[in-house]
Amino acid sequence: MNTCTLPVLEMSCAVCAANVENKVKSLPGVIRASVNFAANTLQLEYDPEKIGLEQVRDAIRSIGYDLIIAPDNKEELQEEAGKVRYKSLRRKVIWAWALCIPLMAVSMIFMHEKWSPWIMLALTVPILFYSGGGFYVHAWKQALRRTANMDTLVTLSTSIAFLFSLFNTLFPSFWTSRGIEPHVYYEAAGMIIAFVLLGKLLEERAKNSTTSAIKSLMGLQPKTARRITAEGEEEISISLLQVSDQVSVRPGEKIPVDGTIISGESYVDESMITGEPIPVEKQPSDRVLAGTINQRGAFVLRADKVGAETVLAQIVKMVQQAQGSKAPVQKIADKISSVFVPAVMGISLLTFILWWAIGGNSDFSYALLSAVSVLVIACPCALGLATPTALTVGIGKGAENHILIKDAYALEKLCNVNSVVLDKTGTLTEGRPSVKDSYWDTEPSPRVKGLLLAAEMKSEHPLAFALTEYLTREGVTPVEPDTFNSITGKGVEVTWENKIYWAGSYKFAAARQSDLEGEVSRLSRQWQEEGKSVVYYGCDDRLLAAFAITDPIKPTSAQAIRQLQKKGIEIHMLTGDGYRTALSVAKEAGITRIKAEVLPADKEEYILQLQRNGKTTAMVGDGINDSQALARADVSIAMGKGTDIAMDVAMVTLMTSDLLLLPRAIRLSRKTVRLIRENLFWAFIYNIIGIPIAAGALFPAYGLLLNPMWASAAMAFSSVSVVMNSLRLKWSRI
Repeated sequence: MNTCTLPVLEMSCAVCAANVENKVKSLPGVIRASVNFAANTLQLEYDPEKIGLEQVRDAIRSIGYDLIIAPDNKEELQEEAGKVRYKSLRRKVIWAWALCIPLMAVSMIFMHEKWSPWIMLALTVPILFYSGGGFYVHAWKQALRRTANMDTLVTLSTSIAFLFSLFNTLFPSFWTSRGIEPHVYYEAAGMIIAFVLLGKLLEERAKNSTTSAIKSLMGLQPKTARRITAEGEEEISISLLQVSDQVSVRPGEKIPVDGTIISGESYVDESMITGEPIPVEKQPSDRVLAGTINQRGAFVLRADKVGAETVLAQIVKMVQQAQGSKAPVQKIADKISSVFVPAVMGISLLTFILWWAIGGNSDFSYALLSAVSVLVIACPCALGLATPTALTVGIGKGAENHILIKDAYALEKLCNVNSVVLDKTGTLTEGRPSVKDSYWDTEPSPRVKGLLLAAEMKSEHPLAFALTEYLTREGVTPVEPDTFNSITGKGVEVTWENKIYWAGSYKFAAARQSDLEGEVSRLSRQWQEEGKSVVYYGCDDRLLAAFAITDPIKPTSAQAIRQLQKKGIEIHMLTGDGYRTALSVAKEAGITRIKAEVLPADKEEYILQLQRNGKTTAMVGDGINDSQALARADVSIAMGKGTDIAMDVAMVTLMTSDLLLLPRAIRLSRKTVRLIRENLFWAFIYNIIGIPIAAGALFPAYGLLLNPMWASAAMAFSSVSVVMNSLRLKWSRI
């Protein structure tokens, strides 16, 4: 199965997005399709053996839209198409208002002059057929396929107003012979086009602002690289780079690909990826990441990952997919948008019939104006923009702050979390443990130490790295064992010359019936009271050594815990370490709910118990050792530093080791969800109030009738206001 995010062109409203989405979903071989109107993108999952992207594009073109499927530069093509569209729209807005100003002057000052209808006709025709021509073309395409969208509403309203005015201009005697003064409404038709186009222009500018985060991420990737060949250096597009190519990087340049330094050394600013502000020293054999900035020295790297495989490209892809996903709350708006335009057309027709039935020919003009106002004021765009604009800004805001949110569901679910479960090592603590003390039962042979080093080198547990570093520093040489076995959550064991050597926790050692009394018992209790973890090492049932390993708590962990507790969130800590070690760390962090000496299955059961008690849980871990608990939690959160993050495991990834990102992520979620609800509320209220007023609900009591011109202004304002409300999040602090 293939997944991709592709730019969609020519969409003008939320109904357009729904039309494209429904068309793509109906195609054989398409597994999932989601269209984001705010970002103008199609998120597609399909079976390449059953359907190709060209067939998807042809299907979309058949209903009046277009799709960019260029493999390498689709973002650039979308941006270029957006610029062309924006310039064309701006030009049409300028011409529309340049003609509407004299049109309004004639209609207000010279309305009783016999020549005024002809002047207004001359001014209105270019407004409708040049500035507003796109509405009529798109509406005709929709009509041919028996669908309708916002262009249909604009086309109907302006056509009715214009044709009625044209009839009254050409045949005024039809009304005067019946004792009725013929009125023309050219200014209404012209101003509807002008206001709608102005709203579209402002909407385009605002929508571009909502996607600025993803554009800034994409801007981190340089466009060219200097590849080293037998003839020397050549500057080429990064799309032409291949794995194993050698690339030269000079001071001040952005690194074009993920790779390994093979010569030279420098300091690299990785803050845009990892969030760590201090430049990192890089030497031969060190890894570097695309998008990071070389500061001082020059070096040559070997390309390990290029194009879409780089960490930066994966982050961009993840943010794009998240911005294109749909929150559960959006389903309501989607269902309403799908029937919105036909319903409005029905209300408009009913309005016209009721007015004419009640008032007769004398109120024909009122009937027509009210019907036109209903068509104009109803706008599905506000409903369609309410959720995606807030999500796009919120997820982009998270990416700017090193918080990667996998999809809209995770963002909405995170808002409701009231219980956070934290793994200890690497989450609350630095995750860089080191051996501080050791005890050997007898003077060990080099072979005994070498077997321990070999076993720990094969283990992925954080404490194993501490032992490996310690033994290597002691000059120990690894001895290759006959077999190796890692027992998750307990320890490791190897065999050598028919003997079993093992290393692990207290429970693991006790299960081997090892002698854990005497000096070892006294020392281990002392070490645990000091907050140190203890690893035991033995052979068969004999204890050989014990090691005290410390992993200091992060400077910001206690502050992050306090912030979460102030929000009314329960904090729990789970660890495989002993109770005394866990208690020491929990006390320093300010956590009262702890459980020690737990296995991966125990962590999952702990999450289940919280959920049975009605808690919405978030599990924070490294995404690998805690995979069972992460999968079980309502929201899974992985801690990482860019290259080590478990993007495929977690719903939310905190890209730095700073736990303060956790309360920020929850704060961002709550602000974004609140914005979505505000937007939906105002979009619903706008239509609930606006449509009856346009239909003339206030006329019997107050004599107020809404002019179509002002109805179009209100419609334009509704869409712009929703987008501007979402943009407030962009400038707020989390």
